[in-house]
Amino acid sequence: MIRVVVVDDEALVRSGFQMILNASDGIEVVATAEGAQAADVIRRERPDVVLLDIRMPDVDGLTVLRQIQTLPDPPHVAMLTTFDTDEYILTALRSGASGFLLKDTEPEQLAQLVRTLAAGGVVMSPKASRALLRSHPGAGAPHDADISRVGLLSDRERDVLVLIAEGLSNAEIGTRIHLSQGTVKDHVSSILTKLRVTSRVQAALLAERAGLLTRNDDDTAGNDGR
Repeated sequence: MIRVVVVDDEALVRSGFQMILNASDGIEVVATAEGAQAADVIRRERPDVVLLDIRMPDVDGLTVLRQIQTLPDPPHVAMLTTFDTDEYILTALRSGASGFLLKDTEPEQLAQLVRTLAAGGVVMSPKASRALLRSHPGAGAPHDADISRVGLLSDRERDVLVLIAEGLSNAEIGTRIHLSQGTVKDHVSSILTKLRVTSRVQAALLAERAGLLTRNDDDTAGNDGR
């Protein structure tokens, strides 16, 4: 059973996510919380996954994220946003968040995204990631340095990077290009090293910046961990 805590300042969002996830096989929302109580609730409940509002009036999501990242075995965290050019999302990703979700994510997608998070992966809405890149020109422009780093990848590593950014798990990547999961994991580690990034979220964003991705605003991407 995947244990989830939902943190949001809006009761309607908390109850809606709780209802959707509790109706899904293998997932249980063990608690919901507002920002001020979030860190204590998470310490007490020890969830596998936290869905965390990035903007709250009492304690913002970045503060909560920093607090729970200090736990001995921190949960996987996805930031929740309406994504009106949210200036905090890059900071959240650099601070250890495993991705970001729009609050209007389709109910049928939400459970699968939580499962992806629980597996140690990242989740990103391509629509939101492109909004991020448009709203942060310094992060989003296809800099020569980004393209140069992508050029360090082998053809196979580039294939793996594209599939990571498109939302395939390691197992799915292996099936798609006929590799074992262990080999895929090795490729992922090499990709992160060559691109000089520390997470698959950052690698996916760099792939976006370098123009490697086939854009499809209707899909939501998620992938398993290293």
